[in-house]
Amino acid sequence: MNQPTTASPKRQFFLFLITGGIAALINIGSRIGFSQVLRFELAVLAAYAIGMVTAYALARRYVFIQTQQSVKRSFAAFALINLAAVLQTWLVSIGIRTWLLPVIGVAALVDLIAHSFGVVVPVVTSFFGHKYVSFRDVSSDRRL
Repeated sequence: MNQPTTASPKRQFFLFLITGGIAALINIGSRIGFSQVLRFELAVLAAYAIGMVTAYALARRYVFIQTQQSVKRSFAAFALINLAAVLQTWLVSIGIRTWLLPVIGVAALVDLIAHSFGVVVPVVTSFFGHKYVSFRDVSSDRRL
C-alpha cells in the first residue's frame, strides 16, 4: 500500500490557506444566516463552529494527509487549538466592530468587515498548531 506523500512546507501552507479560505467563506456565510436569528456576538460563535468542522474535514483530506492519528484524537486536538483561534476571532471581530470602524467612520457592512478581519487573524497560529499537534505525523516520532 502506498503511503501518502508529504507536501513541502510551502505547498502545505498554501493548501492550508486554500482549504482555510473555503472554510472561512462558509464561516462568514453561515454568520450572515445566523445573524438573522441571533445577536452578532452569538452568530460569530455559531458560525465559527460550522467553519471549524469544515476546516477540519478539508485539512485532514487535503493538507495533512500524512497523519496516522485517529479522527477522534486529531479532531479533539483540532478543537482545542480552535478554542484559542475562536477567542482571537471573537475579540478581533468585536473590537473592530465596536471601536475601530466607528472611529474611522465606517457605517456600511460593519458586521461583514469586522467578522472578515476576525476570521483572518488566527491563520498562522492555527496552521502551526494543526501541523504540530492536531495532525502531527506520528510515524516520524517513531523514527526519532
